[in-house]
Amino acid sequence: MNPHFNSGDWLVIVVYLAGIVALGVWFGKDQRNTRDYFLGSRNIPWWSVGVSIVAAETSALTIIGVPAIAFGGNIGFIQMIIGYVIARVILAIVMVPHYMSGEIYSPYQLLEQHLGAGPRRLAGAFFLFLETMAAGVRVYVACIPIRLLLGEQVCSFGGLLDPILGAIVLFVGLSLLYTYIGGVKAVIWTDAVQFALFLAGGLFALYYIPTRIEGGLDAVIAQASASGKLAWFNPHFTFSAPFNIWMGVLGGTVLVLSTHGAEQLIVQRVLVCRNVTDGRRALFLSAVLIFPLFFIFLLVGVMLWVFYQSHPFLMPVPESRPGIKSDDFIFPIFMMTEVPHVLKGFLIVAILSAAMSSISSAITALASVSTMDFVKQMLRDRSEAFFLRFSKYSTVFWALALVGVAWLTREVQFVLNAAFSLRGLTSGALLGGLILALFFRGVGARATMIGMVASLLTMNVLYWPPNIPAIKPWWLATFGGEVFWPWFTLIGTVVTLATAAVFRPRRAPERR
Repeated sequence: MNPHFNSGDWLVIVVYLAGIVALGVWFGKDQRNTRDYFLGSRNIPWWSVGVSIVAAETSALTIIGVPAIAFGGNIGFIQMIIGYVIARVILAIVMVPHYMSGEIYSPYQLLEQHLGAGPRRLAGAFFLFLETMAAGVRVYVACIPIRLLLGEQVCSFGGLLDPILGAIVLFVGLSLLYTYIGGVKAVIWTDAVQFALFLAGGLFALYYIPTRIEGGLDAVIAQASASGKLAWFNPHFTFSAPFNIWMGVLGGTVLVLSTHGAEQLIVQRVLVCRNVTDGRRALFLSAVLIFPLFFIFLLVGVMLWVFYQSHPFLMPVPESRPGIKSDDFIFPIFMMTEVPHVLKGFLIVAILSAAMSSISSAITALASVSTMDFVKQMLRDRSEAFFLRFSKYSTVFWALALVGVAWLTREVQFVLNAAFSLRGLTSGALLGGLILALFFRGVGARATMIGMVASLLTMNVLYWPPNIPAIKPWWLATFGGEVFWPWFTLIGTVVTLATAAVFRPRRAPERR
């Protein structure tokens, strides 16, 4: 057991875990076909979809990592959020009508409608492979601080498993339970509850931390301002760190155009909306929510920095390891050592909520693409009952895949550095392919696929050399730096479009 917890803290955690699974099972009952399972029968309120969008993109590492960014630097990450908001407005206006144009289960279906089956399969394969890798790595990295929070005895199931493996199995298993039974409807409704929990946790931290600092909020603002912790605007253009306004407005916008417009993880939520109006409302609501959510947790990081300027750490701060920095442990350590019991349990629940939301989202997205973009296209003569069974079995398969990837990740040190960048390797290819399918259909399937593959290869060349220890010194000496992840999607999209233009046939039949 964690010595920093008492029975009240554990009661809060157990009630949450039991309640969220029961809620997911309840909302997701009576699944009759794949339309119910993957589209929620298209009768889910837009406001719950909007909240679910934000919950799906907020992982446990976001809840502890965003405060760590401000703790170790300043609140300059806000510049990225500006782009995140702009992208949602563009998607609501431009893309939602395409999503609602028929019985669409994934954005890759649009590629087949306009270009043919080849681009659809290629885009689906890109998503399945990279999302499995990225989600598995995120699960592993998130379970490092979760093990610290819950204690090794609990996470190891009394010594039966390695503590990290036990944490992985526990949270993937609980997320799978309600996802298997209820499909996307269960995921969206539990997302709504989980969003409320981690937002409330952030607001509580925002209120509580200044009460532990002499001089209160005024002292926090004065010391943070004097130390540059509240600086947020950087006008200097650069392809490398730190964050700047160009990176946010250009890189951040294109990044979210892909993650929320061309990747199933988020798009699946918009697809459950009743009509174009509801889809737009959901995206607009997510735009309204995302800015204050990140701002709250950035301010939490600033307040923690002020607090620890005059207070000693009451437990050792774990050393950095690939994929997670020492600063990422600051918020969990504050929870365990400085927050009163029961309230401590409530804050832990906020982190667990974010972890389970991101896991269930990945499972259902992988299951829907594998079922609807591949299996159902190959076995068209099978019954709807068969595909519903297969859909549920596929959630089990992908949950096991996430556990496997998460556990194997511990042996591949430099891969951990890719925890939040892996998706960027394909995001430009997926967005570029979708742009070509919807707005430049004359390029044809062959040129589109060549462009997507060229994008993937280019991004691998840009990403891996500076992140492999044996090659990094040569790369930095030769090129002077590395490309920061917010630019990945923009570069990948440009490569996709440019390559497709080069290989475009002189006359290509346009599919309608």
